[in-house]
Amino acid sequence: DADAFAQWLLEDFQLDGETVMVAPAAGFYATPNTGLNQIRIAYVLKIDDLKRAVDILKIAIPAYQEHISKKIAVS
Repeated sequence: DADAFAQWLLEDFQLDGETVMVAPAAGFYATPNTGLNQIRIAYVLKIDDLKRAVDILKIAIPAYQEHISKKIAVS
């Protein structure tokens, strides 16, 4: 769920005091139910900022998967 992931990134995740703001991709598709598990990241003018965003996402995605697994296990 890209919406939940985007919200979690902003509210609950940081790496060295930084996080990444992403847009759920569903709003970019005309076809209903397309892009529900996809995100979009904006173009960043500084290449180093874009590289840092990718580094943060490399850590955030597995952390989110673990967060969801624990949430499901408790349910």
